[in-house]
Amino acid sequence: MTGAGELAELEGFVGGVLKGLDSSGRRTLLRKVARDIRREQSARIAAQKNPDGSSFVPRKKRQPQSEGPYAVRFLYPSGGAPRAVFMKSWVREGPLLTGYDIEAGGMRSFFWDKITHWLGVRAEDQNKSAGKLRRRSTIRQRAMFRRLQGAVFLRSGASGAEAWAGFAGRVAAVAEIHQEGLSDRPSVNSKEVRYPMRELLGLSAEDRQRLLDAVIMHLIR
Repeated sequence: MTGAGELAELEGFVGGVLKGLDSSGRRTLLRKVARDIRREQSARIAAQKNPDGSSFVPRKKRQPQSEGPYAVRFLYPSGGAPRAVFMKSWVREGPLLTGYDIEAGGMRSFFWDKITHWLGVRAEDQNKSAGKLRRRSTIRQRAMFRRLQGAVFLRSGASGAEAWAGFAGRVAAVAEIHQEGLSDRPSVNSKEVRYPMRELLGLSAEDRQRLLDAVIMHLIR
């Protein structure tokens, strides 16, 4: 294992060698370094690890669900006049009521305390499937940031002077919140939440050593 001082000295030496290459040679090498960095970051996110090897702070445990064995209809504010929402299948999870919104034609969530009025449901609208909401409850059991580690969002690139890897588009703002442990609102109507710091990007001493080894092997070849 190379010590911190030796590693810094080696980085300085390699940096000097890189300056001696022509611009085409530097770009070729730095593109390879950028791809290696992206691959390392992606693998670490998949392993749910911070650069120092510690595990990401786990998600908070979900609040227990309560499932409704009946259809519901209620008025809910929608910017202007409240609209009538009708759901045959739903679950309540903490402050949210989630189910298939017949009018919207898809899954929607509503704040329980913002429902302005409960409406009656006709007998023929009640059916045996009420309350049997089919939800993929395993989604939250999967690794966090699964989509972010893919090449669509986690990108890499290089110029004649530098190599980089990072997030692109709107995802970059989401990643920064977790990277720095900042606060954000999960949805427009929800309260601000402080997220634990989960370092999605970063290089450990071992990462730097591997990159230097790869650069040296490239130069030797």
